[in-house]
Amino acid sequence: MPTSPAYLTIAADLRAAIVSGELPAGAKLPSESGLMRQYDVSRTVAKWAIAVLKGEGIVEGRAGSGVYVRDTTRLVRHAQARDLRTGDGPTSPFARDSARAGQQGTWEHESHHDRADERIAARLGIEPGTPVMRTAYRFLADGEPIQLSTSYEPLALTGGTPVEWPEGGSALGVVARMDAIGVRVDEVVERVSLRAASAEEVDSLNLPARTFVHTIERTYTAGGRPVETADIVLPGGRYDLVYRMPID
Repeated sequence: MPTSPAYLTIAADLRAAIVSGELPAGAKLPSESGLMRQYDVSRTVAKWAIAVLKGEGIVEGRAGSGVYVRDTTRLVRHAQARDLRTGDGPTSPFARDSARAGQQGTWEHESHHDRADERIAARLGIEPGTPVMRTAYRFLADGEPIQLSTSYEPLALTGGTPVEWPEGGSALGVVARMDAIGVRVDEVVERVSLRAASAEEVDSLNLPARTFVHTIERTYTAGGRPVETADIVLPGGRYDLVYRMPID
């Protein structure tokens, strides 16, 4: 059976120590020389291992001092229960995630009328150039930026209704807003990927350079009709993604 490269094994061991709390926020990682002795590897391998963790945004280098565990907000995103219609608490999925973690969830947003490009049109099942509502979000937990999202909704569905502007009414969250206009969302599909963060994402999320992020391409449907699609960006070192699937 193939074995993982040595640098990934070292990175996994260090990551596990960080997640378990053995290496808490602010703790100093073993030096490259220490890792070389412990794992019997070259300096290059030790550098690559630390580079992996830096790329995930969970450690940071301090000039002349070493590499330390970053003090970052971490949330758990429970995909299965994101849009429950019943239960107490906020209807915004992000607000629920934050409250579950004992943190205050807030967000910044900017909405405007736009026209769907080919990519978004394909996801919404509409023609390119069709009017949509585009909303860009930056989400914060206890004031720390932790998520970006850009959503699109066909104005043929929401235009002229009380929920046309996603943040303009009392109902928040796609499911609650669609319920308010008699559209019952019954399915959500998410496609998760990993890639390097763009320069704009590094700036917006206060990330170190060369960080990797999770991206989620999400689409809500009602009776097979797409009613909203979004591109979501999550820093890998500050989010746990949990998916629970029923088995028939």
